[in-house]
Amino acid sequence: MDTPNPKRANPDKPANEAAPARHFIQDIIDEDNRTGKFGGCVQTRFPPEPNGYLHIGHAKSICLNFGLAQEYGGKCNLRYDDTNPTKEEQEYVDAIQRDVRWLGFDWGDREFYASDYFDQLYQWAEALIEKGKAYVCDLSADEVAAYRGGVQGGRESPYRNRSVAENLDLFRRMKAGEFPDGSRTLRAKIDMNSPNFNLRDPVMYRIMHAHHHRTGDKWSIYPMYDWAHGQSDSVERVTHSICTLEFEIHRPLYDWFIRELGIYAPQQIEFARLNLTYTVLSKRRLIELVQGKYVRGWDDPRMPTIAGIRRRGYTPEAVRNFCRDIGVAKFNSVIEIQRLENAVREDLNRRAPRVMGVLRPLRIVIDNYPDGQTENLEAINNPEDPAAGTRQVPFGRVLYIERDDFREDPPRQFFRLAPGREVRLRYAYFIRCERVVKDAQGEVVELHCTYDPATRGGNAPDGRKVKATIHWVAAAHALPVEARLYDYLFAKADPDEVEEGQDWRSNLNPKSLEVIEAFVEPSVKGAAPGTRYQFERLGYFCVDPDSTADRPVFNRTVGLVDTWAKIEKGQSPQKKK
Repeated sequence: MDTPNPKRANPDKPANEAAPARHFIQDIIDEDNRTGKFGGCVQTRFPPEPNGYLHIGHAKSICLNFGLAQEYGGKCNLRYDDTNPTKEEQEYVDAIQRDVRWLGFDWGDREFYASDYFDQLYQWAEALIEKGKAYVCDLSADEVAAYRGGVQGGRESPYRNRSVAENLDLFRRMKAGEFPDGSRTLRAKIDMNSPNFNLRDPVMYRIMHAHHHRTGDKWSIYPMYDWAHGQSDSVERVTHSICTLEFEIHRPLYDWFIRELGIYAPQQIEFARLNLTYTVLSKRRLIELVQGKYVRGWDDPRMPTIAGIRRRGYTPEAVRNFCRDIGVAKFNSVIEIQRLENAVREDLNRRAPRVMGVLRPLRIVIDNYPDGQTENLEAINNPEDPAAGTRQVPFGRVLYIERDDFREDPPRQFFRLAPGREVRLRYAYFIRCERVVKDAQGEVVELHCTYDPATRGGNAPDGRKVKATIHWVAAAHALPVEARLYDYLFAKADPDEVEEGQDWRSNLNPKSLEVIEAFVEPSVKGAAPGTRYQFERLGYFCVDPDSTADRPVFNRTVGLVDTWAKIEKGQSPQKKK
């Protein structure tokens, strides 16, 4: 049995959030605390590059880094690794802050930037030059790659053995802006025959005459990510530098820099990044989707960005629970996107108020209901939350029902409305279909029904039963809305599964968005953007920021399970007959 750790805090968690499963990083921290490796301290950081919006994979890292700090009574920094001014923008900095806060985490006064350390990094670079561990190289980027060679080893740069004095002079002139972009680099002098290509004299600085979003035009040289990242961790006294697995092969380089400089050494720990089916999580590819106009922007609800899923209607609680559910592992795998969908269903089932809406309306007329009469019926707001109370829903002679809730020639196991069949209208009455009206093309356009006044509330005094309950909205009071029905952005679970000559973009799903006119009960009128509902029997929907007072817009967050649709999909053509 584990001994309770006195350094571990136990912050209160919402009752609907699952307790996190233990994982190997917790075991490492427990052992470090037991041995006093870092004096019992836990200091983590979340270090995004501000060159795009965060995605669901970053959410896993955010939850892990901030979560560990909370669990062990430590702190987590928010640090921007802003070393490439040509790709970084303040818009991305602001978006990252917004996303981290939305997920429920706060960095307090610990907002840092790699650019805060540019002066220190430069001094350390000069220190390596003075030790003979770094040199200025005049090879082009292509030549550097060629000299690195293959598995048999590389070739030393002809500039590798410049004197310390010459290297210092050239490096200082690089900093002063004397040379054009790309003409020179500063490289670490390590081992051109190392089996780890990251140790074959990696570039530390490149010349870039570019305006930086924070330092302005002060610098003409900028540190490479691999040079800035580990030293930034050291400056911040990070104890556990948690990275994804692709950085494991970079760890020997980070350790070399720390060792040669003789500075504080964080402990790097790698874990498996998140991979989801029907999704790409490469920032480069996400940028291509945005810039290529394949989506409407970074917050398009089809995008796996945190901004996108927030706009779609996901909750931070659902995302946190998903990250806990999938756990933390050492080996890469692919997670079914249905697990993310199930997490948001479970969360919204508890918190989302129910309303009735009709996506594909079919008009019905109740012939024996008094013409011009309207009555209000009591409806439950959320059966999972008795405190949510009830609401009044208007009912009248003309209604809209879902077109899929009617079959003129119903197959076996279809129990909804059909000619001569009786069903229950949710919160209302039993109705029976008496007559079907079609247009010139033979399409059903209207149903004439009768209702039983004695069944108000949904039960028959004589005890007769019906096999189906369907939802509806009263035509005279229905609120017209735009419904955006989102599907997976990619048509294949693995977007990289393509035929020869094609790329991942060929798997973009042409049916990933369907925009339709729908009707919803009037209680949703005026709902603020971000308000979430369950449209009964259809799915969860969220009010989109594009909404206006005259035209509400609803995004489908995730659908519900349609029992008949599953049956119908599983039937062979022979059975359907």
